[in-house]
Amino acid sequence: MDFKTQLVYQAAKLRLRKIERYTAEAEDLQRAQLRHILSRAHGTELGERYDLGRATDYRDFAQRLPLVEYDAVKGDIERMLRGERNVLIPGGCRWYAKSSGTTSDRSKYIPVPYLHLQDCHYRGGSDALWIYLRNYPDSRFFSTKGLVLGGSHSPMPLSGGKAQTGDLSSILVEHMPLLGNWLRVPSRETLLMSEWNAKMSAIVREVAQAPVGSLSGVPSWMLVLLRQLLEYTGAGDISELWPQLEVFFHGGISFSPYRSIYRELIPSPRMRYEETYNASEGFFAIQDDPSEGGMLLMLDYGVFYEFIPMDELEYSAEGSVAGHVRAIPLWEVEQDRDYALVITTLGGLYRYLIGDTVRFTSTAPYRIVITGRTKHFINAFGEELMVTNTDTAIARTTERTGVQVAEYTVAPHFLLDEGKGYHDWLIEFVQPPSDLAAYARILDEELRRANSDYDAKRYEDMTLLPLQLEPAPAGLFHRWLEEQGKLGGQHKVPRLSSSRHYLEELLELKQRLSSTSPEL
Repeated sequence: MDFKTQLVYQAAKLRLRKIERYTAEAEDLQRAQLRHILSRAHGTELGERYDLGRATDYRDFAQRLPLVEYDAVKGDIERMLRGERNVLIPGGCRWYAKSSGTTSDRSKYIPVPYLHLQDCHYRGGSDALWIYLRNYPDSRFFSTKGLVLGGSHSPMPLSGGKAQTGDLSSILVEHMPLLGNWLRVPSRETLLMSEWNAKMSAIVREVAQAPVGSLSGVPSWMLVLLRQLLEYTGAGDISELWPQLEVFFHGGISFSPYRSIYRELIPSPRMRYEETYNASEGFFAIQDDPSEGGMLLMLDYGVFYEFIPMDELEYSAEGSVAGHVRAIPLWEVEQDRDYALVITTLGGLYRYLIGDTVRFTSTAPYRIVITGRTKHFINAFGEELMVTNTDTAIARTTERTGVQVAEYTVAPHFLLDEGKGYHDWLIEFVQPPSDLAAYARILDEELRRANSDYDAKRYEDMTLLPLQLEPAPAGLFHRWLEEQGKLGGQHKVPRLSSSRHYLEELLELKQRLSSTSPEL
């Protein structure tokens, strides 16, 4: 560890000792977070609505408040956007993280009050760094620059210009502490440019000659930037361009399908990849052990966690969580079981289903992997296919074939007359396989290895027929996101859906592009 990095790291040792106590003090820490959050609810409309001042413990809290998704709190958030105070949090809120829409809305707006920003998001960013430096004492982190890639923000019309909305990353940049601004490239002005393609070009020009040692962002969008950098500079690979590059802090989507691509782009043996779980709603987990696949659940960020067993999650006819569904606290979870994540935070979200599903790889300490989305999975034929299964299958297929995947989406296809069906895959390859049918066969084999329910339904084609695969032209998914107004930041194409909505839109776009460019 060089002198600059060693000097800064000394200040982190006390914090690391607190994190080491997570295993022994998990329940106490979580109960303390709940008490802190409830104390902040006094005087808010939500606190009065549910009489939270009289909530004495977790069970009382859980009985008073329903489990909710975005549609249930949308009205309160819109009032906050218009400037109303003491609705979900004490006082008002100026900043809102804009993220991909729910079933009924194109976008959702998550309040990011300053206290939550500091106690959760920034603490998570600093903890990720301290844990990394603890694991890799040879780091020269503070002798280089950190490349951050994110979105932009703008005034919200609904608020008369008083509220600002944008990608979470833009809010983090706007309020970044002095040390972060000193280390970061590109400049704040470049990073907050609103037009994505122009911003990418500006970033490339600005960072090409910078001494970059770390990357932070979503793997899919960082990949676009790195390729543009190689084209702009003529470098053979990123290690040639940035010989001091040592780590990529990534999150937002699974890294598994991209791992082999990054190894080719960054062949340095010193390169490391650190996963974080930082959503618009909060910073939740950090990969603390390089030998472990799971991420350490962070227990003292002003977030109280609950979990709904996925085999018990049900929805009413109106699309809301069924009233009888139960959630359990952290200290009651089981290892190797899938749960829908529920959070209560200093940001004003109470018993809120974030939409992600997780599985515990360990309970001492509590480590999780993200397995998918509560509504982005396929169970059309009883196959219970989740994103973690498809990502794993693609990674294994890449190992067997050498064929790399840039993007993909999957949807069911029903053969009602036969009472069977299959999965339609649309895949954008880095380089298409020479034998598409052979690739599809291997992918199907790996899906059967990754998911026993899928394997059972595929047995002798009894319920589920072999998958059907269609290649996508280069840039199709990028173009679709552009047409949706969702370029950059944390936006991504849903990997799995029980509806064919996304797939049909992509296929329609492919048809349009091929009619104007026959070579596609």
